[in-house]
Amino acid sequence: MPGLIVNDLGKITLSDELLASIAGYAAMENYGIVGMSAKKASDTFFQLIGSENNKRGVAVTTTGEDGSIDVDLYVTLMYGVSLPAVAENARRNVRYRIEEMTGLKVRNVNIHVESIKV
Repeated sequence: MPGLIVNDLGKITLSDELLASIAGYAAMENYGIVGMSAKKASDTFFQLIGSENNKRGVAVTTTGEDGSIDVDLYVTLMYGVSLPAVAENARRNVRYRIEEMTGLKVRNVNIHVESIKV
C-alpha cells in the first residue's frame, strides 16, 4: 500500500518504489555502508545487467491507519567499522530524509547486515 498524504486541496499518493528509492539513497550516504543486498528476483536481474537500482535491498511497508511506514534495509558494511554506529547513523538518516521529503511518519527503520566487505 503506497503512502498517502491528504490535505484540503486533495490527495497525494507516494508509491512504495519512490519511498524505497529515497531510503536507498539515504542509506548509501552513510560512511561504512558499501552496498545493498538484493532481496528480490528483480533486484538480482538489474544487478546482472549492470543497471543502477537504488531500491535494491530496501523493503517499505505502510502500516496502520495513520499511514506511517516501516523500512527494512539489507546492507553490506565495510570491514573494520563499528556496526552499531553505522546502523544507528543509517537509521537516523533514512528516517530524516523520508520524513523531510515526503512528510510521512517513519515508524521503524530496521537494518539487516547481510555481509561485510574487505
